[in-house]
Amino acid sequence: MSKEYALKTQGLTKSYGEVRALRGVDLDVRQGEIFGFLGPNGAGKTTTIRCLLDLIRPDSGTVQVLGIDPQADPVAVRSQVGYLPGELSLEDNLSVEGQLRYFKDLRGNKLDWAFVEQLARRLELDLRRAIKNLSKGNKQKVGVVQALMHRPKLLMMDEPTSGLDPLMQQEVYRLLREAQADGATVFFSSHIISEVEALAERVAIIREGVIIEEAEPQRLIRMALRRVQVRFKEPVDPKSLAEVDGISLLEESNGIHVRLQVAGEMDGLIKALAAFPVVDFDVERPSLEEIFLTYYKGQEVQ
Repeated sequence: MSKEYALKTQGLTKSYGEVRALRGVDLDVRQGEIFGFLGPNGAGKTTTIRCLLDLIRPDSGTVQVLGIDPQADPVAVRSQVGYLPGELSLEDNLSVEGQLRYFKDLRGNKLDWAFVEQLARRLELDLRRAIKNLSKGNKQKVGVVQALMHRPKLLMMDEPTSGLDPLMQQEVYRLLREAQADGATVFFSSHIISEVEALAERVAIIREGVIIEEAEPQRLIRMALRRVQVRFKEPVDPKSLAEVDGISLLEESNGIHVRLQVAGEMDGLIKALAAFPVVDFDVERPSLEEIFLTYYKGQEVQ
């Protein structure tokens, strides 16, 4: 494999009985980039990651991770990878520090404990707390720390900010960008468009076990859908709003309450609303599943 790629798969397939989880996944992730793996729940994101780490074996296809075949030498691969699974198994009776020192021992003590303490401080994670007393969000922080603590060449993270509040999400984004600046490649899966939009330099979109599109972040902005509810001070004719590019009128009530769908950027709607007496304005992002139905309706996955 060319050294320019940190991850490369060709024709990756995997079935669970009659369920075809992967149906020919081709991925090329360059060294040193932050790569987003986007798709609705059940699309094949986690199965792909597990095949990359030889946690499960694909039925067919080839895999290269940092130039190594993970089936031939899984230990060499995992020693250079920081992996955050979607569900990390932790020992309830250990403290956070005890759990992280256990991970440290598994890696042959080859890491700087001061860096672990720094990560914990930044994520506001109390090393003295027992794992069994942690919230879901704090357990996620333990997972983030254990993935980063040995400064791996490759970070593979399955839904890295699951359960975290917005401030902690932003801190995780900063940590991943810093890892990239130190030379690491970051490969992360998500079903949240805004998260991938904030982090990734390139994106692969998977649906029903097939990569259906590779995109730059700008493409995600164009894919973004929002539903907007507007309440006006007095009745208005909402038809002029629906004439703005990218805006669809979903429903209206006596010209006072209007519900719209906006595809792409919000600038056109904001400018159009400036002509009306707006009392209230609420924005909702549909789920990724709904967005996929909108953009890929009628497209059969081969």
